[in-house]
Amino acid sequence: MTDMTAHHALPAGPPPASSLRPGADPKAISAALLPADQEQFKQEFAQTLERMKGTLDLTELHALLEQWRRLAVLQREPDRFHHVVRRAAELRTGRPVPADEPLETTRADAGI
Repeated sequence: MTDMTAHHALPAGPPPASSLRPGADPKAISAALLPADQEQFKQEFAQTLERMKGTLDLTELHALLEQWRRLAVLQREPDRFHHVVRRAAELRTGRPVPADEPLETTRADAGI
C-alpha cells in the first residue's frame, strides 16, 4: 500500500503588494470627505460590493476606492479644495466664478 499525501503549492516569494494606494481604506476615505460627499461614497461603495458578490474580482472596487481616495486627498484641505474647484470650473466654462457662487454649483461646472 502506497501512502499518498496532497500538498498545496504556494507561489514562491513574498505575497504581492496591494494594488491600493495608501489612504484607500474605506473608513479613511469617508472620514476625509466633506459631509456632502460621505453619503454618496457610502452608497457607491455598497452598490459596488453588491455587484461584486460571487465574482471574486476586486477591479471595480479598487477603481472606486482610488477615485474617492483622490477626492478625499483634495478635500483634506477645504480652502485648497475650493481653490482647485474654482480653477477647474473656470477652465471648463471659460468664465470667472462669482465669489458668492455656492460650492455645489461650482463643482458641477468643474465636473468634480
